[in-house]
Amino acid sequence: MCFKPFFQYKDRPGGGLRAAGRLFLTAAFALGLAGPLSGLDQPTRRIVDDSSLRISLKDTWFTEVPGRVLDRRPELRNLGGGGRIQIRAEAGREEFMVILARELTGAPGVGPGAFPGWAQGSWILSRRKDSGEAVRIRVFLRSDPYTYVQFRPLRDDKCQMDVVLYDGYILRSLPLPIPFERLYTIPLEEALSMAGTKFPRKYFDPDPANYRDLRGFIARVRERLPELEFADDGAIDDLGNYVYINTLEAQKEPVGLNCSGFAKWVVDGILRPLTGDRLPIGPLKEPFGLRGSSFTGPWEKIRDPYFGLDWTRQLASRAASVFRSPAYGSLEEIEVQSQPFSQIIIRERNASSIRAWPGFLKDAGFGFEGLHPLLYTLAIDEPGRIYLAAVNTEMGAPVTDQNPRGRPRMRQFFHVAVLVPYFNEYGNFQVAVFESAEETSFNNFKTRYPNHAVNLVRIPVEAAFEP
Repeated sequence: MCFKPFFQYKDRPGGGLRAAGRLFLTAAFALGLAGPLSGLDQPTRRIVDDSSLRISLKDTWFTEVPGRVLDRRPELRNLGGGGRIQIRAEAGREEFMVILARELTGAPGVGPGAFPGWAQGSWILSRRKDSGEAVRIRVFLRSDPYTYVQFRPLRDDKCQMDVVLYDGYILRSLPLPIPFERLYTIPLEEALSMAGTKFPRKYFDPDPANYRDLRGFIARVRERLPELEFADDGAIDDLGNYVYINTLEAQKEPVGLNCSGFAKWVVDGILRPLTGDRLPIGPLKEPFGLRGSSFTGPWEKIRDPYFGLDWTRQLASRAASVFRSPAYGSLEEIEVQSQPFSQIIIRERNASSIRAWPGFLKDAGFGFEGLHPLLYTLAIDEPGRIYLAAVNTEMGAPVTDQNPRGRPRMRQFFHVAVLVPYFNEYGNFQVAVFESAEETSFNNFKTRYPNHAVNLVRIPVEAAFEP
């Protein structure tokens, strides 16, 4: 069945996830960690060109010996096309950066004079401190420190291009027919055009208007959360009664929902305005699609390892059938099985490394380490959808005197959550997370399950919500 999350919390009222979430968000905003503020970003083709300014800075900032560059005081310049840039140098352990930081304007709560270095159009050249050799150029096409285009030297007559979205490499090491130093002075659009159709511009040009229904959906779910409680094995049946999922018997007080029952409550709220009914529970427990093997078969009744997978697939299939037609309720239509990247940056303490990411694995889904860039790209590629997440890992127990048979290790889907990737009205990418009758933070969710996997199914959302 459906387990509580692995962290400990008081179920209600006033404690646990809800109070912890408020504390996290307060601390996040205080520390500037709550996400980028995109403000009034322009479409990427309309970013004000700064190439004439870069031409004037080449000898004094880009090619000058490191010591002299690091001794220079920050400079403030006005762009001919509008806006201001602060030029400054910042030193690291082995490298230093020459930063052309655009002024961040239009973001809520941000006054004039903010030059964070990642506002839209900001341009950063990294060089070695010992030799002055150029290492990379990073350009922020959105006011978001986690999305950028990067150029690196390759040969005397060529450079290479990367596109990184939330630590996922959408494009890596694409050769461009231009010397790296030419990038110091040419317009940004000219550099991007050299990649042709391989440059995925759509991931830098989201339209916040496309997410209006999702923002409304999130607001309505939040309004209804106070009426819910958590209860093990709890759900609401098609007649509106609180029952236990396993037996379908009426719940004893206090009644509530577990993670699976809450996911059903969400999907019922999406479908009821169209159908007038809630979904019956029995069919949601039935196996959906091919999963498991002859090894896991004998354990189905004892451990129910695929409950969360079957439950979420059944919910998504019924939603797709209502919104479109039964033909769209197939596994191939509802399940997320592909991603536009295969390499990710893994950050560990003060170090980072680039690793291959296997993507979708049958009977498992995706590794949590790539979930953030996956949800970002899904938000762009499939606006207007939410995702039911079935969290899973290998579970088992060793043989002991008290348990001589042990429990063989097998993959078990033990938790269900609702993920809503979207862009707010300022163009800021966010992921709302609802689970076990609570709202939690995405940072909490993605770091709670190290070495786990998550299977995703998609659910379309329209404006109305009535669980």
